[in-house]
Amino acid sequence: MSKIKRIGILTGGGDCPGLNAVIRAVVRTAALQYGIEVYGILDGYYGLINNKIKKLEINDVAGILPRGGTILGTSNRDNPFKYAEPNSNGKKEYKDVSHRVIETIENNRLDVLITVGGDGTNAIANRLFETHNIPVIGVPKTIDNDLNGTDVTFGFDTALTVATSSVDKIHSTAESHHRIMVIEVMGRYAGWIALGAGMGGGGDVILIPEIPFRLEKIKEKIDERTKRGKRFSLIVAAEGAKPEGGEMVYARKVDDPNDPIRLGGISQYVGNRIEDMTGIETRYTILGHVQRGGSPTAFDRILATRFGYHAVEAACEKKFGYLVGLRGQDIKLTPIEEAVAVPRRVAPDCDLIKTAMAVGTNFGF
Repeated sequence: MSKIKRIGILTGGGDCPGLNAVIRAVVRTAALQYGIEVYGILDGYYGLINNKIKKLEINDVAGILPRGGTILGTSNRDNPFKYAEPNSNGKKEYKDVSHRVIETIENNRLDVLITVGGDGTNAIANRLFETHNIPVIGVPKTIDNDLNGTDVTFGFDTALTVATSSVDKIHSTAESHHRIMVIEVMGRYAGWIALGAGMGGGGDVILIPEIPFRLEKIKEKIDERTKRGKRFSLIVAAEGAKPEGGEMVYARKVDDPNDPIRLGGISQYVGNRIEDMTGIETRYTILGHVQRGGSPTAFDRILATRFGYHAVEAACEKKFGYLVGLRGQDIKLTPIEEAVAVPRRVAPDCDLIKTAMAVGTNFGF
């Protein structure tokens, strides 16, 4: 079998802390251990479709380990199998332009493509592998922690740290003003950030997508606290949380078949209704993209570095179509197809839920 000489790497989907650590690890491992050239693909699949690519030297990744974001840029819209281009009337039309991906890979003589992203990015990578035989290695990235094939994704720990710190800060103002405070965190359709930040920040109520809530049960918790002399309460809500028998709250829908729904607003929904039901002044805070930014924690830097190293190792061993992931203390390979088949969500009967309930946390049921 021919030796790997050139690796391409892209970062796709939403940005998150730790992406630069992966890029750095891939470039340095490839160059120092194997003499392999690495080429960075700019702005995710957009760069792969439009041949936006540059060679990455060791000096290009110097000093980027603690930096948030990605030096390559990213995009969560440019799916090569559903790529938006204007038609003759100037309106968007979605086309399969995956042949242009093949052209970019062939023109730049890339032997393998490392795709750093969440379920969307790696689902596309798997489709390129299965339909066009493009050699790919997946790296799991998402603050949502909702990707199978790994016990944890890098980016999650940093986002969780930011969210927990924010709950801590809101705690003091809630207590001072005797208010109910609703803190909305990210996570899409998985409740990992809300669960972790709620437990770590001492939330009285945690609302997650996996457990539909009832407003009456939330009120009961607040009433119980009031009877004990507690004149404030903290509610930590995942953006994808929904009332029992109801729908998720979304900020808007957009004309994009790859990601048409933008979640947001559950904190306002819950806050307004709880204030009406309890008569206690209620405020809400949407943390939003502050959870995605900033310097990665030591945990995420180390995990991302390990992923980058093992991605190069997998490439050299021709283990194409696999995702590197953390299993216990070790890095293991899982078929990408398996990793993206079903989202990794919070099990309602998991130990974290049981622990939170044992110490008095309410989940709205």
